[in-house]
Amino acid sequence: MPASAEPAAPTPDGLLVVDKPGGWTSHDVVARARRLCATRKVGHAGTLDPMATGVLVLGVGRATRLLTFLVGAGKDYTATIRIGQGTVTDDAEGEVTAAPGAGGLDRAAVEAAVATLTGEIEQVPSAVSAIKVKGERAYHRVRAGEDVELPARPVTVSRFAVGALRPVDAGGTPVLDVDVEVSVSSGTYVRALARDLGAALGSAAHLTALRRTRVGGFTLELAHPLAELEARQGEPMPTLPLADAARAAFPARALAADEARALGYGQRIPSASPGRTAPVAAFAPDGSLVAVLDEQNERARSLVVFAPASS
Repeated sequence: MPASAEPAAPTPDGLLVVDKPGGWTSHDVVARARRLCATRKVGHAGTLDPMATGVLVLGVGRATRLLTFLVGAGKDYTATIRIGQGTVTDDAEGEVTAAPGAGGLDRAAVEAAVATLTGEIEQVPSAVSAIKVKGERAYHRVRAGEDVELPARPVTVSRFAVGALRPVDAGGTPVLDVDVEVSVSSGTYVRALARDLGAALGSAAHLTALRRTRVGGFTLELAHPLAELEARQGEPMPTLPLADAARAAFPARALAADEARALGYGQRIPSASPGRTAPVAAFAPDGSLVAVLDEQNERARSLVVFAPASS
């Protein structure tokens, strides 16, 4: 990956939404963004596999403090699932481990199987996930030759729509490529959905393409291709300002001046909507972001407070 040709101008605090290219890890993108943004203070709100493309939300400067709340946001994907072949990684980057084929499958059968994987389900994560097993990432154990079994956990697949179906000959094995669109809760593995769809159809399956189109309120329309950012090196990067980013990510609460001061001093204030489980972005009368609040109880507590940029 090319190094910056010239020093980059400082980038304002905010969220930088990147359209991640295939072949890059999320860490690769963060490392490149640190150079482009001229700061080490860059993080991401949830990884994408190297094969995958699409929305990767980065926090720059003080906006890194928002990332912990964005990791749990719902996500949308488009994907292609190849039914008839399974791989060790549940995607196209892994070695084929089973090839029972998918001859004779039709749309009705695929949609019936998809229905069983929609809604609130128990999902066993892919064995090559980043979940830690006895202190070590599961994918490290798999690549070392271990058999890794992860426990099922509850996830929500709120949308699992079947698009085009294409019969394909894969080296003499009849397979079926199925385009899908999914909306899922945080922690859902689309690779595991592909694997389980194959099993539900009495075959095997894996992902051949994956593109993330939304993370919370951040969509592809807001995302900048990495090549575009590279072409702007030396300039401030097009971050979404801190206040705008918070408004896009959370319910908003307008504060009176005395409430903003109280939060700045670490004090609690009355909740505007007691019992609300989602974090709330609280804004000063001038529109600046003061804090992210927990309003579950009668008095709101600050989850994070944002000091003025000049402080």
